[in-house]
Amino acid sequence: MNDNRIFITGIGNGIGRALAQHYADKGWRIAGLDPDGEALAELRGALGGNPLLVEGDAGREAHVIDTADRLSEWLDDAPLTCLVNNAGIADPYAGPLEDLSLADFQGWIDASLTAAFLCSRTLLPFLRRGDSGCIVNISSTRAVMSEPECFGYAAAKGGLDALTHAMAVSLGPQIRVNAIRPGWIETRDWQKRSECEEVSHREKDKAQHPAGRVGRPEDIAQTVDWLLDSDFVTGQAINVDGGMTVKMIYEH
Repeated sequence: MNDNRIFITGIGNGIGRALAQHYADKGWRIAGLDPDGEALAELRGALGGNPLLVEGDAGREAHVIDTADRLSEWLDDAPLTCLVNNAGIADPYAGPLEDLSLADFQGWIDASLTAAFLCSRTLLPFLRRGDSGCIVNISSTRAVMSEPECFGYAAAKGGLDALTHAMAVSLGPQIRVNAIRPGWIETRDWQKRSECEEVSHREKDKAQHPAGRVGRPEDIAQTVDWLLDSDFVTGQAINVDGGMTVKMIYEH
C-alpha cells in the first residue's frame, strides 16, 4: 500500500467499481459510498486490504455527514488524495416532459449534482490536509448534447459541469477540480454478480465512434490518472467518448 487515498461515490457498480479496482491494484487505500449493500459486500472481498465501504446515499446530507465521521476515523489524520463524485442515476430516460413529476426530476438532480455538492463540501477538510488535493466529477457528454426525454439527467450533468468550474476557481490552488464527461462506456460487465452480463457490441455500435470501439471503464480510470498528474489542469470538463460527440450522424 502507498500513501494515496481515494474516496469514490457510487462505488458499488459500473464506473465506480472499476475505479475502485484500478486504484486498489495501484496500491491506493480505497473508500466509498453506495446504497447497494450487496455490491459493497462483494467489492470488499475483491479489493482486499481495509477499504471503507459505506452503505448510504450520497445525495442525502445525513448519510454524507455520517460517512465523513467514519472517514475521519479511517484516515487517522492522513489527507484524502482524491474525491471522485461518480454517484448518479444510470438510466437517463424520463419519458415525456408533460408526464415528468417534480419528485422524479429532483431525483436525477439529487443523485448527481446535489451529491457532488454535499460530498465536496463535507470532505473538503480531508482534502485540505494535503498539499494538492484533487476532485474529479463524473459528468456526461449529455451535459452538452441530448437525446429525447433525458431532462433531469441532462440538467444534473450540466449543473455538475458548472459546479466544477465554480469550485476550481474557489478552491485553487491547493485543490484542483475537473470533470470527466463519459460517452458510451460499457459497464454491464462491471456490476455485482447477480446483474453482471457478458458484453458484445455490434459493428454499427463500434462504427459510431471514430476511435473504433465502445468505451470501457478503464478509459475513465486512465483519465483520472492523467488528471491526478496534471497540476496545471483545473476547471475543465473533458470528453472521454471515442470521438462520438464530434461525429455528424445522419439518418439514411
